[in-house]
Amino acid sequence: MPPTNATNGTAHSWESLPQAMSQAVSSLDKLLNNDKQWQAFVDTKAIIEPVTMGVQATGGGDAILVKVEPGAKTTNSTGPSSDADFVLRAQPEQWQKFFDAAPVAPYTSFVGLQGMNIKQEGVGIHGNQVKFAQYGHLATRLLELLREGQNGPLKEDTQPEIDEDHITGKYIYIDAPVWGRTKIFYEKSGTGTQEIVFLHTAGSDSRQYHGVMNDQRMRDACTMIAFDLPAHGRSFPGSNHIPGNHTNNEEAYVGTIREMVKALKLNKPIICGASMAGQVCVAVAIRADEVGAGGTIPLQGCDYLTMDRQFNDKSPVCNQALYNPDWIYGMMAPQSPLVNKQLIWHMYSGQAYGIFHGDLDFYFGGFDARDRVKSIDVKKCPIYFLTGEYDWSTTPEMSNATAKKIQGANFKSMKGLGHFPATEDPNKFIPYLLDAIDWIKSTRQP
Repeated sequence: MPPTNATNGTAHSWESLPQAMSQAVSSLDKLLNNDKQWQAFVDTKAIIEPVTMGVQATGGGDAILVKVEPGAKTTNSTGPSSDADFVLRAQPEQWQKFFDAAPVAPYTSFVGLQGMNIKQEGVGIHGNQVKFAQYGHLATRLLELLREGQNGPLKEDTQPEIDEDHITGKYIYIDAPVWGRTKIFYEKSGTGTQEIVFLHTAGSDSRQYHGVMNDQRMRDACTMIAFDLPAHGRSFPGSNHIPGNHTNNEEAYVGTIREMVKALKLNKPIICGASMAGQVCVAVAIRADEVGAGGTIPLQGCDYLTMDRQFNDKSPVCNQALYNPDWIYGMMAPQSPLVNKQLIWHMYSGQAYGIFHGDLDFYFGGFDARDRVKSIDVKKCPIYFLTGEYDWSTTPEMSNATAKKIQGANFKSMKGLGHFPATEDPNKFIPYLLDAIDWIKSTRQP
């Protein structure tokens, strides 16, 4: 039987999720038992008691149930949601869009479906919240396999393999405000006259930019620098660091960028970064004289972002190496090359305790430039916002609204990209980036 596209049928027919997803449910045993990712997750002796997860339409009947037992045993069935330890629920019409063969934001992940800056009613996790935090990565993979079982394998973008790397790395000492004296790891590539500094996202590191920094077009156009913030990636913790005490604020963040620009003797570099680094690009543009910046390119950036905080990313009963990457994974474009999405997963799984959560102190409401962005002088420090269309955290609409507050600023929504554009699909991202660099160079006055 050929795959069934999830857009078929009506919202009413999706009230019974097992019936609407009958094609996927009938093949779920095979999908789970043959899936290398699922098997890698369940193949651990640390699962010492059974856990059952459910997927159900709000107001509907039976749920799709999957039980994981010690010994890497997985079974599935349909039945009442009361048989599950926790249940993922959404409205029938929301599941219909979620299980489409080519979902759009925010229907690309259940985290997005629950809502961050795209709010939706009727979505939630019901039951044991601790068990969901501990096994949410399995629930995410289950939803992916259900979509695949219904529509066939997801078609992903292709990208050429490279055999030679052009990036060199080195350490440098700086005195970072708030964080203290630290040894910073930075990477460099390219021979172009325009210097550009790349900043990584919350809880990650500068490996996110390797695809960009190895690209011939970028190496010809720019001299590129990317560094890991203190206590991130390959950089050392600052002298004021205590495990679990990491926090990020504008003074620490802008001050560290300033000290790196000074230490590396950069001349009016463009500052570019995504997510919390997109926010700090706005701060850098406001404080351009202090930093010595000659332009900024905020990726997924805006002047203010506030959301309800969750604390599973700093929980003593939840594995952050599983929870954190799972939480951000669905912010990417579904069709981005799997190897790139897995790199993001890997980097978010590899950070120290509390680093991601502390970074979000800045990203989620800690940075507020709503009354300051109008002071940005685009002749001195041009600012060009780029935001991926699949991002449900900082949406294109939010970035565009900020750009409109700044006289002379520019904005563009990036097709086929999400929250981590430089990593997800460098080939799609680089043309947008080169256009932004050219615009900054032509806009900036001596």
